[in-house]
Amino acid sequence: MQTRRPLMPVLLVLGLLLLAGCEQQASPAPAAPLPSPTLAPAQTSTPAAAPTLTAAPAKPAPTPTYLPPTPIPNPTPMTQFSFAVTADMRTFSGPGEYDSPQYFRGAVQALADLGHSSFMITAGDMDDPAAVKWTIEQTLGINYFWIPVVGNHEWLDGAMQYLRAYNYDTNKAAPPNIVRSGPPSCPQTTFAFDHGNTHFVILNEYCNADSDMTTDGNVSDTLYNWLAEDLAANQLPHVFVVGHEPAYPQPDAATGRVRHINESLDEHPENRDLFWQLLQEAEVTAYLCGHSHNYSAVQIHGVWQINTGHARGLGDPEVPSTFLVIHVINDVVALEAYRDDAQGGPYNLYEVKILSPMQ
Repeated sequence: MQTRRPLMPVLLVLGLLLLAGCEQQASPAPAAPLPSPTLAPAQTSTPAAAPTLTAAPAKPAPTPTYLPPTPIPNPTPMTQFSFAVTADMRTFSGPGEYDSPQYFRGAVQALADLGHSSFMITAGDMDDPAAVKWTIEQTLGINYFWIPVVGNHEWLDGAMQYLRAYNYDTNKAAPPNIVRSGPPSCPQTTFAFDHGNTHFVILNEYCNADSDMTTDGNVSDTLYNWLAEDLAANQLPHVFVVGHEPAYPQPDAATGRVRHINESLDEHPENRDLFWQLLQEAEVTAYLCGHSHNYSAVQIHGVWQINTGHARGLGDPEVPSTFLVIHVINDVVALEAYRDDAQGGPYNLYEVKILSPMQ
């Protein structure tokens, strides 16, 4: 699988975007429009007369005094890494019929062709996750770090049993490494991990006080309280929170298709609003999700919601198949979205967005 653009030139892309200030922000769907600023009329002034210079009498040169050289402080170490995001490939993975570039394997092969990424997060709906893991290993290697997230279809075919037993912390103390496990009802499938200067929170949105797999996506009190404590303890500048369902379902960026309105976290608007307010207060960089199969990246009340769309190729031909690469370079976070032609064709760069600092 060939892509038209390698990964390494992203540094040039980021530099051009930051210099030109050309990044356009999507209008937040639920936010009220801000009033246009009132511009004061330009003020004119008469240039001041040039001062008259009088030559000062010459002074003898001072005797030099030896000073030891000032030590140069150690520069702040540079943080630079990239990670991938996929979602909703479902049964279109694994060996057999769907082991083809026209399905999930095509997205993973395109990611491999781009170059190095530290890990991949899959924002739910993998069933069967073992098949997804197989495809990743075939293309990115058996040691590639993969982080699956619970979706609403993970109750099928033993997927939850697989995810409960999955080793999310193969790196032990090496990054990315788990720094906090979830509440007692879902300690395996909700957790937080750190990598470089970035904090990641993985949410099982089907977890409540009694179960780690309810039938309804929601930010329950159990999940909210755990998340609030985790975000309050975080000291790292960049934060990504990952769940399966969007808080504010958006149309697909290319086709305008809309799915799962009032069937996502917005089905419980009070809890959704409290959740989003928490992300705002904690200055979360972005909330990553899936569920709707539609790709979108919008700012909502100062927090990016990035729906990675689906990565199943021809498994959903109504909108292009998508995977994301997110780059963290010190205080800059940039998103690259790669999409196919919705006909099983190759993946190409669709758009670049600067997520942090806010543009």
